[in-house]
Amino acid sequence: MTNEQYQEAVDWLFVQAPNYQIDGEKAYKPGLDNIIRLCDFFGNPQESIQCIHIGGTNGKGSTSNMLASVLQEAGYKVGLYNSPHLIDFTERIKVNGKNCNKEFVFDFIQKLKNLPDDIQPSFFEFTTIMAFEYFHQQKVDFAIIEVGLGGRLDSTNIIKPLVAAITNVQLDHQNILGDTIEEIAREKAGIIKNNTPIVFGDDHEVVKNIIKEKARQENARFIDASLIQSDLQSDLRGNYQQKNIKVVLALIEELRKLQVKISDQHIEQGLLHVHRNTGFIGRWFEFSQTPLTVCDTAHNQAGLEQVFGQLNSIDRRKHVILGFVNDKKIDEVMNMLPENSIFYFAKPSIHRGRHPEDYENLLIEAKIFYKIFNSVQEAYLSAKEECTNEEMIFIGGSNFVVGEFLEKNLEISE
Repeated sequence: MTNEQYQEAVDWLFVQAPNYQIDGEKAYKPGLDNIIRLCDFFGNPQESIQCIHIGGTNGKGSTSNMLASVLQEAGYKVGLYNSPHLIDFTERIKVNGKNCNKEFVFDFIQKLKNLPDDIQPSFFEFTTIMAFEYFHQQKVDFAIIEVGLGGRLDSTNIIKPLVAAITNVQLDHQNILGDTIEEIAREKAGIIKNNTPIVFGDDHEVVKNIIKEKARQENARFIDASLIQSDLQSDLRGNYQQKNIKVVLALIEELRKLQVKISDQHIEQGLLHVHRNTGFIGRWFEFSQTPLTVCDTAHNQAGLEQVFGQLNSIDRRKHVILGFVNDKKIDEVMNMLPENSIFYFAKPSIHRGRHPEDYENLLIEAKIFYKIFNSVQEAYLSAKEECTNEEMIFIGGSNFVVGEFLEKNLEISE
């Protein structure tokens, strides 16, 4: 198999199966019937692996990667399923920090062509069964499975985990999950299963009560991670990581109760070496120090509030590169933009990407200093030219903006 054949196979997959990241709401296929049939077709590989399920609005990726790093430090072989990818499809499926084998991806995509005609998987359903099969073949000790969207009807919800976590619940994907925080919480709580401990990482009382009630109905022990006291640090930067660390600690304590051997040193070292152990990037990722250049994939209101708040705490002039997709409520973003900043708005290079000219009236109303670009790279090169080493550059607003930036500028070692 050549790299060209691999890329052709992945391109074919994108064309054949609707992809929420690219196609939006029309690609979302709620319900478990399809994934159940897919798993049956491939021999139910998910039943042979010990899983940990991570849901929530924000922090799923950071939490799952920190937990994977700790388990790797403890000597375990760890599968990790995250989405979306930033640069290459294989980032979604990792074992001990190594991207899924491209040969496996190529061969597995060929099997898609043998599916019965009445099974029409979404892109995410297909990548989910691909992850299950890869972890089964690799004989991982644990597989950490990140929820794709919501929880109750998400295709990952076919698993029977050892323990699950809901990091937090915020307003996001309202067009699919519900208009209120309560409706979204009930969808997220759908991953809670009978007699399976559930960790919750936020202190939002209304949401907490909904999660608690679902746990009670399922006879699932409820663990409030927000009560944990810890001064442990991680190499994943961002003030918001302290809440995610508490969720990781609660999950580890539950695994210890199942006789999984994890020492305090494993925890400390695992949290400090997430980048090295898992290759995770995208959350407050320091791309450069001269000038300080940070990118972050936060894209909903709660996530952006945290990131912009941290930017405001940095006493530097900022060059902020932002781009959004069509379903983003841009007026909400305008109300929280970081101070002391020059803004560079760009269109992400996917067909769901929104051109800044479409919302320029909001930029004018916000009374900010801004420029508009046709691509993220054009915006970055302009910001880099204007930014001094005493100032800083920030890139964000969407996974696609960060992925596009990294693909153009980050040297990826094979």
